[in-house]
Amino acid sequence: MNITDPRAEEYCLAHTGPEPDVLAAVNRDTHANLLKPRMLSGHFQGRLLSLISRLVRPRNILEIGTFTGYSALCLAEGLQPGGRLYTLEADEELEDRIRRNIEMAGKTADIELIIGPALEIIPRLDINFDLVFIDADKLNYLNYYKLIIDKVNVGGVILSDNVLWSGKITDETKNDATTQLLREFNDYLAQDNRTEKVLLPVRDGLFVSLKIK
Repeated sequence: MNITDPRAEEYCLAHTGPEPDVLAAVNRDTHANLLKPRMLSGHFQGRLLSLISRLVRPRNILEIGTFTGYSALCLAEGLQPGGRLYTLEADEELEDRIRRNIEMAGKTADIELIIGPALEIIPRLDINFDLVFIDADKLNYLNYYKLIIDKVNVGGVILSDNVLWSGKITDETKNDATTQLLREFNDYLAQDNRTEKVLLPVRDGLFVSLKIK
């Protein structure tokens, strides 16, 4: 299900900055070799992630869910000099491809890939973050948010992807576990008085939360 009119999406993409060559290569490789390439952020959302990161100018970024590294490379474009992006991926079979893509982009000094369960890794990270991107298993979205909120600096931004879940969120006939948990997640974020927030109907839904206290 399309959240927005495909013609409007095409128009927006045509009026968005070009996809850098290295990201286009990652995009092509992912679509050619992986079973679920739609998990990749893609050109339009990738440029949005890059723009948000450039506006925030983060010292430290946390990404939960790397996939093939496309979104990590987009977010890293806004890092301050000497900044670092920590990206967590549970699927060890993706490790070689992710590292190859990071190296191809010349970002090995900026991006640290950590393989393993995010629920176990996050509590061990003694770091404060200026930008967080949540894009992993949806059933744990709320758990991830609760783990990272106190690690986010005031003025930091939390981005949560896929929160409209192909339109299922607003379809009362859809009540599978993932859809119900994402509804609970969205409601929790909407009521969190520690943040200012907006839910954008971009691609599959992007929740943007600014920590204010």
